[in-house]
Amino acid sequence: MKAAMKRATVYFDPKIHRALRIKAAATDRSLSDIVNEAVRVALTEDAEDLKAFDSRANEPNLVFEEVLQDLKNRGQI
Repeated sequence: MKAAMKRATVYFDPKIHRALRIKAAATDRSLSDIVNEAVRVALTEDAEDLKAFDSRANEPNLVFEEVLQDLKNRGQI
């Protein structure tokens, strides 16, 4: 059984809203289902990014200008 759903008011750009309505009709899904899935995917990606950041926390920081100069010195740019 699905957990109790919470209601929220969300304002979409008219073109995005139209695209969502068309997708909902074409896939026989509700607009809410499509938006929930998109938000779930975005949050999952954020969690994966945070995990990657944590795993790389002890790596040395590189100075952009030094990396750029090294690439120039090696003729790569």
